[in-house]
Amino acid sequence: MKTVKIVYGSTTGATAAAAIQLAGLLDAPAVSVAQAVPEDFQADLLILGSSTWGYGELQDDWFTGITMLDGLNLHGCKAAVFGTGDSCGFSDTFVNAIGILADKAVERGATLVGQVSAEGYPKTGSFALRDGSFVGLPLDETNEPELTGKRLSAWAKTLQAALD
Repeated sequence: MKTVKIVYGSTTGATAAAAIQLAGLLDAPAVSVAQAVPEDFQADLLILGSSTWGYGELQDDWFTGITMLDGLNLHGCKAAVFGTGDSCGFSDTFVNAIGILADKAVERGATLVGQVSAEGYPKTGSFALRDGSFVGLPLDETNEPELTGKRLSAWAKTLQAALD
């Protein structure tokens, strides 16, 4: 049986709510990075989530989480990222945090899965947007909350297929 774990950082609760919904779809545990220990990052599929703050930065609890990731070997692991942001008010930094998390997971040896086409999203200058796709799942609870459930469900199916 392949293991799936979700580690997320959330300030306002939007990313936590998405993580919990995703955990239900994938029958996987979800833990706040503020309470995470190194073992929480060991899985066949590691899913990392964060809201984006400031000038395109990780949610505050991830400062310790990134340090923890720096000490881990993720070779042989698949990683996926998701995050929340405001695509209209902060289009230049929309979900930049998932780009940061994706790069860190790959740097530590993980294989990135779960990229999402930018089609259907507002135009953005996001660091998480590469070659016409986001490095993971972008969610916009500020402007498109009605799409979150559908996007999470579709992404969960993509991630399940990546495990096979």
